[in-house]
Amino acid sequence: MAKVDLKKDLKHLYQPSAKEVVEVEVPAMNYLMVDGAGDPNTSAAYAAAVEVLFMLSYAVKFMIKKGAAAIDYGVMPLEGLWWADDMSAFSATDKSEWKWTAMIMQPSFVTPDLIERAIADVKKKKNPAAISRVRLESLSEGKCAQIMHIGPFSDEGPTIARIHQFIDSRGRRTGKHHEIYLSDIRKADPARCKTIIRQPMA
Repeated sequence: MAKVDLKKDLKHLYQPSAKEVVEVEVPAMNYLMVDGAGDPNTSAAYAAAVEVLFMLSYAVKFMIKKGAAAIDYGVMPLEGLWWADDMSAFSATDKSEWKWTAMIMQPSFVTPDLIERAIADVKKKKNPAAISRVRLESLSEGKCAQIMHIGPFSDEGPTIARIHQFIDSRGRRTGKHHEIYLSDIRKADPARCKTIIRQPMA
């Protein structure tokens, strides 16, 4: 059985330094996505989105592992795009106006047909609340700045400011604020949580 280590293959994108902001080129990649709005800490829609993304990602993983391709790989971490229609409302203290896309990257060998089969299978077995809201979509961010943030989400402010300063000294910000959650927030000590902060730039 072939084994694929996506985090290792994409080390420059999924294991950045926590010491300095770096510029990376992010290629087009496919993601399972669910859109929503509201405070992720209190939103039932966000919890439902995360649940269905992991359900489907693991369903696809085991279909591929047991199928003709016989490829084993680790499910990638939860990621999120964050924004607000009025960016002045995009503050860490009031998250009620936030909009988001929760997502998990899928390997290039995961086809739309496999996703459709996994959706049908998960819907038949468990029918999670957000199953009808999932889509497979390609995201191409191109040139980005990123850094590893270690600590609770509430302490991200200075880290985000560093990224913005890095970009503003070289060009301008584009796209949406992007976070990649490498730690299981249900189990990890908040002081040790690892979150990649990424921002597209031009």
